[in-house]
Amino acid sequence: MPLRNAVQLICYPNRLGNDLKDLHHVMKKYFADSVGGVHILPFFPSNADGGFSPLSHREVEPAFGTWDDIQAIAADFDLTCDVTINHISDQSAEFQDYIAKRDQSEFADLFVDVDKLGEISHDDLAKIHIRKEKEPFRDVTFADGSTGRVWCTFTENQIDLNFENELTYQFMAENMQFLAEKGVKLFRLDAFGYTTKRIGSSCFLVEPEVYRLLDWANEVAQLHGAEILPEVHDHPSYQYAIGRRNMHPYGFALPPLLLYSLLDANSVYLKNWLRMCPRNMVTVLDTHDGICIPDVESILPEDKITILIDNINSRSADPILRRSAANVHSVGAIYQLTCTFYDALMRNDDAYIAARAIQFFTPGIPQVYYVGLLAGCNDYELMDSTGEFRDINRHFYSLEEIDEAVTQPVVKRQLALMHFRSHYPAFDGHFELNYSNQSSVSMAWRHGESYCHLFVDLNFKTTTIEYIDVEDGETKTLQF
Repeated sequence: MPLRNAVQLICYPNRLGNDLKDLHHVMKKYFADSVGGVHILPFFPSNADGGFSPLSHREVEPAFGTWDDIQAIAADFDLTCDVTINHISDQSAEFQDYIAKRDQSEFADLFVDVDKLGEISHDDLAKIHIRKEKEPFRDVTFADGSTGRVWCTFTENQIDLNFENELTYQFMAENMQFLAEKGVKLFRLDAFGYTTKRIGSSCFLVEPEVYRLLDWANEVAQLHGAEILPEVHDHPSYQYAIGRRNMHPYGFALPPLLLYSLLDANSVYLKNWLRMCPRNMVTVLDTHDGICIPDVESILPEDKITILIDNINSRSADPILRRSAANVHSVGAIYQLTCTFYDALMRNDDAYIAARAIQFFTPGIPQVYYVGLLAGCNDYELMDSTGEFRDINRHFYSLEEIDEAVTQPVVKRQLALMHFRSHYPAFDGHFELNYSNQSSVSMAWRHGESYCHLFVDLNFKTTTIEYIDVEDGETKTLQF
């Protein structure tokens, strides 16, 4: 069955309660009428990066639960899960076998032997897109005492895979088949843009190789009744390119666009984007990562981006910056702002509801991050304890905290809005952007006899929905 056109929840396996059983309980108790799916962030055994360094895609971390728990959730909700297509853990059986046997390992071809790539000059390094404060290589010592280097884009624990070899495709195809058989309907391809290693290039989103990889992954997913959601933060043109290839792009431009629109009461740039954005997106306002800036470049003018950054920086953690592999101490433009979306909007309930309403009327399947669902504020204590800036938006909720959080008026308003988005039939039809002045937004959906219209006043932060009741045909109004 295809994905339901309903709101999805994004959450960790152990931050709405202690484990997957708690997550399932919380979803059924509080959110079953408001969401149709759930993106569970990595539930695999992992040794780094909040789960994104999997030892295996075919095991559930015992502290989280079992495959029975995953399948029970998949029976009630459309299930999205991450496939870390770019890398696996240095503690994985495959990499440990490679360390033990080097070229004699049956898994040797899974990994990028940097020393076999030829000379890599300073100019080559300067072009490589990196994600840490050093070049993207790691020294390794093999069991026989010999040494070498492997490609390592993220932490030292996350070893990149070699997509120049058929073995890697077979390895990933088997992982995706296994997960689909466990009930996964949507694969989020984490960090896929880093799979393309071509010395002399950025080694990031290298064309056309990156699209060949995505087309392959899409074919594998479709073979097993699933779909793919490639994850990338860069110029918005990449999302348009993904959207034209029969797969879901992310609407990552929407969060900074909405923040600017609401903070400045100016809808011009948002509406320009709504006219041309892909219609098959997955939309978000907040995720486990920060609020990304590259996705809105060329959509929001540079001076407006600067205003937005300056505004949010006053109440957030330090931003995450771009760097160069040739000069690991270089500081480039801001890559991510680290802040909960509720705090980014200064905890203004009306502004927050307006943002969600616009997200839900924007074309695509909307996802709501668990911290945002509970109108969570910046968790400075967690961030300070881990040293990870993004942990400011990754709070661990106890069951008691959840019981209290769902009683907040802003959460009740958001859940009512989510229920409307998940169930009203007009969202299966056609999107309309209606005329409005520069300080308001007017959007609508129409499908057969069903019709709903959203009007948001950005000055007063008011949200009004008019809709045709499918039972009696009368026009009714909802004030959020």
